[in-house]
Amino acid sequence: MELGSAVSTGSSALTGSHAPRGTGQDAANLARAAGVEAVEAVLLKGPTCAGKTRLAVELATRLPLRVISVDSACVYRGLDIGTAKPGLEEQRVAPHYLVDLCSPRERYSAARFAKDARREIALAREHGQVPVLVGGTMLYFRALEDGIAELPGADAALRKAIQARAGREGWPSLHAQLKELDPAAAARISPNDSARIERALEVLRLTGRPISELWSAAPGFAPRPYLKFALIPEDRPAWRRRIEERFEDMMARGWLEETRNLHAMDLAPGLPATRIAGYRQLLQHLDGECSLDEAKTRGVRATKALGKRQLTWLRAERGITRLVAEDADCAARLEDGIRSHWEIRDGRAVSARAPNER
Repeated sequence: MELGSAVSTGSSALTGSHAPRGTGQDAANLARAAGVEAVEAVLLKGPTCAGKTRLAVELATRLPLRVISVDSACVYRGLDIGTAKPGLEEQRVAPHYLVDLCSPRERYSAARFAKDARREIALAREHGQVPVLVGGTMLYFRALEDGIAELPGADAALRKAIQARAGREGWPSLHAQLKELDPAAAARISPNDSARIERALEVLRLTGRPISELWSAAPGFAPRPYLKFALIPEDRPAWRRRIEERFEDMMARGWLEETRNLHAMDLAPGLPATRIAGYRQLLQHLDGECSLDEAKTRGVRATKALGKRQLTWLRAERGITRLVAEDADCAARLEDGIRSHWEIRDGRAVSARAPNER
């Protein structure tokens, strides 16, 4: 069903970007007349540097929202500039939840995110807010929408052994070995994706079962409908220039010094905080592996590659409404979509249910 938006009960082509819209009240009235299904939350997905935070903050001036971050980098305390965390003014207007949850010394998983996000969604309902999950970590969205396999915890000694092998043989070589042991997993993992190669081999050693088998056996749960939007930059050259400009702006605001603080923590190799695009390359510079100019070039390239992967993921999504990032009416269209599923009464959001459920 599309009433200025799309509802999906699972993670799976983008619907039209220029559907006609009426007023928010028109949308709500149409929704009630049509018997619209109540939705669990709003999901606003998009690639890096698309303007997701700006859009969420603008929307928070119009509606009672609870903005829930879906960003695997923003969970780490002390990593503020390079992760483009919301600033003080943005946080004042629209407090972002699931930010600054843990130390860079910790690992934060998709499974933990799904649990934390469901808690925040429940709190939004209690407080009369619309839960809006905003971000670009697609694996976290998948964990929330589709559930996640029950996998064993990390084994530090085994990971150290795998990393040592990779140091001798290279990650592409370990990927080739994974292809022999678990072809289905290898087909989904890049030969240069060290984190996922490591995890697949670790799980195989710990359980004796291919990780792809465990993925397919993920515990099911009742599908929950979500109101899903994708914020897509249509002018790709301009988007890539924004990535370059933002990188330089972050450097001017002290990103290198922030990375020095991370470097001084002497973190174990392979921790997620050391693999974040931009930080990883600046850490390489601080380790003496490359010049600062080369680190910046690599960092921009890595950020663009991240954005490209995010766009590729979004192209495969079904039941999601496409918003063109450059369009001036993005916030209005998103607001209409929300009002078609929530009524706003005295500053509180009430889920709009079908007439026979009211």
